[in-house]
Amino acid sequence: MNTSGKGKNMGQDRGSGRGGGQGRNKGGAYGTGGYCICAKCGEKIPHQRGIKCTTLKCPECGHTLIREELLRDKK
Repeated sequence: MNTSGKGKNMGQDRGSGRGGGQGRNKGGAYGTGGYCICAKCGEKIPHQRGIKCTTLKCPECGHTLIREELLRDKK
């Protein structure tokens, strides 16, 4: 019996999972530009590259901001 893990057909199974693991936005980024928007009061600030909108708070009401594209996708 071969116990070294170097079998004839090792590593050829692709799996049968669904969805491809892409998550939100089909795995892509929204790119540069755009806005972070408050879903509560509508305040809009320019998105800063490398900073997730959800880490920011609205300067008007203190609610967590979300990316403009995500707000549009919900409607």
